[in-house]
Amino acid sequence: MRVVIADDSTLVREGIATFLRRADVDVAGQAASPEELLRAVADHRPDVAIIDIRMPPTFTDEGLRAAHEIRARHPEMGIVILTQDVEAGTAARLLAESPAGLGYLLKDRVGDLDRFTESVRRVGEGGSALDPEVVSLLLGRRRREDPLAELTPREREVLTLMAEGRSNNAMAHALVVTDRAVEKHVTAIFSKLDLPPAVNDHRRVLAVLAFLRSAA
Repeated sequence: MRVVIADDSTLVREGIATFLRRADVDVAGQAASPEELLRAVADHRPDVAIIDIRMPPTFTDEGLRAAHEIRARHPEMGIVILTQDVEAGTAARLLAESPAGLGYLLKDRVGDLDRFTESVRRVGEGGSALDPEVVSLLLGRRRREDPLAELTPREREVLTLMAEGRSNNAMAHALVVTDRAVEKHVTAIFSKLDLPPAVNDHRRVLAVLAFLRSAA
């Protein structure tokens, strides 16, 4: 897997690059500004672009706007947005457009190499990865008419972990249940959300999209 890293801090960029190289991820390029990011993406065509949400010159949403431009130019490319603070509204708006190949993580998670690398790889494969704190906030903002109302408490737990980008095995470990139990819950979620098997649809992504829309 090839990635490009965009952050105005050289220390942060090099730290992320070091972590990812330890996990056998090819760091093809680095960028300190949105302009450098767009050039790096055009030159290297990475599988995933890892982007700080706040970049020069105003340090507001330049990274987010660059991510939208990359998505428009290269819709197949995965994008992981890194943020210092939890912004559930931004996450919901960004991912609800199409959660496939998108991640939204706190910078603090980068230190957990296994989890961070798993999230980057999942996004590169077309999945989604939400930070647990963002998921918690989104759960607290669900609308009164909740499309997920038919889900049991356990199924909601599974969908929450799914939104974080966890694999079935990781979910089983977190919930202290068997892989088979998780598979049954995932199947039930797909059924209740009316997500039948389809060649062109990633049902996990569609389930996460339903989750996001319920919280928007």
